[in-house]
Amino acid sequence: MVHIPILRRGRPYRSLDVAPLLDFRTRQPFAEVSQANVGLIRRDMLDQRSARERLELLSTGELLEMCAKAADHFMHGSLPLGDQIQTPQDYVEQLSASTGLPHVMVRRNMGKIESVLRNMRTVLAGLTRNLDLSVLDTGHGKAGETAVSYYPRGASLGVVLPSNSPGVHSLWVPAIAMKTPLILKPGSAEPWTPYRIIQSFIAAGVPGEAFSYYPSDHAGASEILRSCGRGMVFGDVGSTRAWLNDPRIEVHGPGYSKIFIGEDCIDSFEKYLDVIVASIIENGGRSCVNASGVWVPARGKEVAEALAAKLAQVKPRAAEDPEAEIAPFADPAVAERISTIIDQDLREPGATDYTAAIRGSRFCVWNNATYLLPTIVHCESPDHPLANREFLFPFASVVEVNQSDVPEIFGPTLVLTAITGDKKLIGRLLASPLVGRLNLGPVPTMKISWDQPHEGNLFEHLYARRAFQSELVAAV
Repeated sequence: MVHIPILRRGRPYRSLDVAPLLDFRTRQPFAEVSQANVGLIRRDMLDQRSARERLELLSTGELLEMCAKAADHFMHGSLPLGDQIQTPQDYVEQLSASTGLPHVMVRRNMGKIESVLRNMRTVLAGLTRNLDLSVLDTGHGKAGETAVSYYPRGASLGVVLPSNSPGVHSLWVPAIAMKTPLILKPGSAEPWTPYRIIQSFIAAGVPGEAFSYYPSDHAGASEILRSCGRGMVFGDVGSTRAWLNDPRIEVHGPGYSKIFIGEDCIDSFEKYLDVIVASIIENGGRSCVNASGVWVPARGKEVAEALAAKLAQVKPRAAEDPEAEIAPFADPAVAERISTIIDQDLREPGATDYTAAIRGSRFCVWNNATYLLPTIVHCESPDHPLANREFLFPFASVVEVNQSDVPEIFGPTLVLTAITGDKKLIGRLLASPLVGRLNLGPVPTMKISWDQPHEGNLFEHLYARRAFQSELVAAV
């Protein structure tokens, strides 16, 4: 059986306490993961500075070269996995087995991570607004004609990771190029990707001391976030609530990403159906950048009917099928619970499941795996319980609103695709603090440009700018 160890500053450590990983089809263990207790984590966290000092011996240019090499290792290399070797195909199959994600989606997410590693210079240019990266080596420099100085806000970055999709790991990997050690708590069902990224960096020459990897429970996760100078947490509303008001922690919760079709474009909504469908279903609907809402000023029932007609044709396929579009739930109880929540909310007046009329039940057991089939719900009012919800499968509500209430009526929205040419509306969207990332025109919500910060700005999270003047005197 595959055993995934703890990594204590890059060194494998096998714990007596292990957690099994179950195959989503058989519900039988096929791997085990060493578990780090709070005492071990607390003891290791007493010295975070030495790991940073190891990274500070390398120039930013050297680290960028190592990132490019790590991209090759991650995508094509055979890398250590405990006391075994993991090939890229092993990684695809193992991750799919524990999460249910089809092979084709795993490979697409591999490509996203590879792209970030390979194009790290471009990523940092976007995060730093084209700052001369030598500032990270010397602590000071020039931005145009202005003298600047930056200092690290903390000795390390602690990250509590999810299990929903490997692509989210592209958000923390730039920390290494910014000379910040990583302390990672992997998702319980997806320990594979962060471990493989770490081994890719080490194979590329990054000091192993820069990486700590602590599979753990909620108490271990909390200890990491409390002890690190800077942190990042992924999760649902409940698991992230405790960190919302902690400025040290960057919170990545539900995205509530949306598409809005303006009054000037709604009469030709059929032209945009493919963009909307892609935004809802890509990556199996598991990402915070998937559209969970389609908001329109009119013709909502027609839009819902057209989307339902397309999405109701999607069916379960084998994990190995390159045409797979949806993923089963590794834990069938989670799927049942989500479907029950939706059905209970549908009993509230003012909402209709348009996919159910075509396809029947969304809850589906196929080939020993449990699926929730894509679901389109029309809501007559933004006040309905299903109007602004996000679930871990392709779900979207179609909501009719007055355009004059946009964007305030949306609430916080990670990604908004606004299909409109209305300059007045565009001006309101550009001025709104509610919209994290704005796509103007028929751009899928899933489309990411790596020279643009995705959710927050990791450079500004890790570094602060100080007031700086310099009239250095030569030594006598």
